[in-house]
Amino acid sequence: MQHITVLGSTGSIGTSTLDVLRRHPERFSVFALTAASSADLLFAQCVEFSPRFAVMVHPQSALELQQRLRRAGVTTEVLSGTAALDQVAADPVVDVVMAAIVGAAGLSSCMAAAYAGKRLLLANKEALVVGGHVFMAAVHAGGATLLPIDSEHSAVFQCLPDDRSHWSSVIDKVILTASGGPFRTWSAVELAHVTPEQACAHPNWVMGRKISVDSATMMNKALEVIEAKFLFDLRPPQIDVVIHPQSVVHSMVQYVDHSVVAQLGTPDMRSPIAYGLAWPQRIASGAAALDFSSMASLTFESIHHAEHQARFPGLKLAWETLLGQPGATVVLNAANEVAVAAFLDRRIRFDQIHAVNTEVLEKTVFVSPSDLPSLMDLDAQARQVAEQSCVAFQR
Repeated sequence: MQHITVLGSTGSIGTSTLDVLRRHPERFSVFALTAASSADLLFAQCVEFSPRFAVMVHPQSALELQQRLRRAGVTTEVLSGTAALDQVAADPVVDVVMAAIVGAAGLSSCMAAAYAGKRLLLANKEALVVGGHVFMAAVHAGGATLLPIDSEHSAVFQCLPDDRSHWSSVIDKVILTASGGPFRTWSAVELAHVTPEQACAHPNWVMGRKISVDSATMMNKALEVIEAKFLFDLRPPQIDVVIHPQSVVHSMVQYVDHSVVAQLGTPDMRSPIAYGLAWPQRIASGAAALDFSSMASLTFESIHHAEHQARFPGLKLAWETLLGQPGATVVLNAANEVAVAAFLDRRIRFDQIHAVNTEVLEKTVFVSPSDLPSLMDLDAQARQVAEQSCVAFQR
């Protein structure tokens, strides 16, 4: 029996994780569930899974949840605050931590799980984008097992040999696939008028609002390029991206002999989640099987075409920040989180997200971070610059 903490259990990855867990009650027991503000859904999850702990970031929400659970006869203890996230991630009872808190807010609890030597299922790409070498040092220091849950990185991991010591000698490059999102064929003029509702309507995947907007701008792919560099110890030129509208091929590895190994599946996050939970074994995920007889074609488009570079200008920032000063990826992530929030609040236009990101990278002056406090200081500094940039675009 594996004891699981699900960080961010009320988001799309968290609910998908619980759907896999409920299919295998003989293998997994839920130790802790956490949420920022979705008290009603967290209450329902606690009633169903009876975790030992539930965590809500806000104290008042935690108090209200505790009272509701007591009235329902559920014995789950409710904690509050970010320190409690670290606590349930590092608890000695826990075997596996699903890290599904969106954004830099999930970094501290990921670090806690890493230092505690957990099997860490990383759905929070920002932990690597922000944490970088600092986060990977925590993984190595704690002896944690780091398994990627993003569909693209899970696909790459599934295509690689089991012996990690061979990776550097056999990989020519990693090719991440991107659907192109809902605006793959839109013009720059049309992109200026995109609404939050349109940006959140992904053609293939069911995701949260922030991640959906990142997919629409292709910033999610920029963050995934950065994540791949640290996950697989690659040089930036070894990472490429192709647009694959059908979202059937989730990513590929090209080897030094120029053979290519790809991982295919339906666009359902339960597949990589189930793989991470049971690795190195495989278990049923609930995802539908591919029906090859119904597939008319699988197509691929280069991101290097001029029209795609104009449509998705933020993608190139991945390689620029990786080749730039250490800490640049922290600044990029912070700027993007603020810019996306401003767009969702209708304070800036869709096409201004990239403008905010580039301006913050140019204006933020920083010293390379070396530990978690300095990472968070740089994150806060970049967010302040980004807020000022968003205000300027509103005028």
